[in-house]
Amino acid sequence: MFSVFLLLCILLAFSLMIFPLKSGRVGNWAKIFRTAAVTVAVAVFTYYFVTKSLTQYRENSVTFQVINKLPFPLDFYLIKVKSGEHTDSRYETRHVGNIRSNFYRIDYLDMENSGEFWVAAFMGKKNLVYFSQHAVPNKNEDQIVEIRNYINQSVKLSEISKTLVADLNLESRKTAIWITLDLLLLFLNFSLLLRKTK
Repeated sequence: MFSVFLLLCILLAFSLMIFPLKSGRVGNWAKIFRTAAVTVAVAVFTYYFVTKSLTQYRENSVTFQVINKLPFPLDFYLIKVKSGEHTDSRYETRHVGNIRSNFYRIDYLDMENSGEFWVAAFMGKKNLVYFSQHAVPNKNEDQIVEIRNYINQSVKLSEISKTLVADLNLESRKTAIWITLDLLLLFLNFSLLLRKTK
């Protein structure tokens, strides 16, 4: 998704640069390009925000529920370990969310090419306070994980999970920066288009 927002930024920046072209045939093409760029940007953001707002239910998926029984809110991450030779990367990392004490969160896992997942919980940004490894022998059963103790089942695997979570957070920050820049450029382009039509 990062590359989509990068391309969108280039498209909108170029649209701003050609704004001074107003007369003649070149001006008409510039106006058509600016209108198309704004339309594409609005469509991309609409799709992105709608898909992020909807429940991530997947057909033939396993329901995963994590319950925080500890007295402090924790930031939970889910790492699915992929199996098979045709996987792009061995791990798929997902942010489950920040869960308060005695609350839970539900997610959906597509376990077609996997039989194992890990749960990592952080207090703060880098302080790993919980790590557990879970096998999924029956893919028709929902998975419920209750967090009652501060444990680390595997130091080696938890170090891998720390790296994966750090990579996910870095990618999320990069995407957030490009989204902010794209929204600013979209606002400027939209304002100039409206001003031009008056």
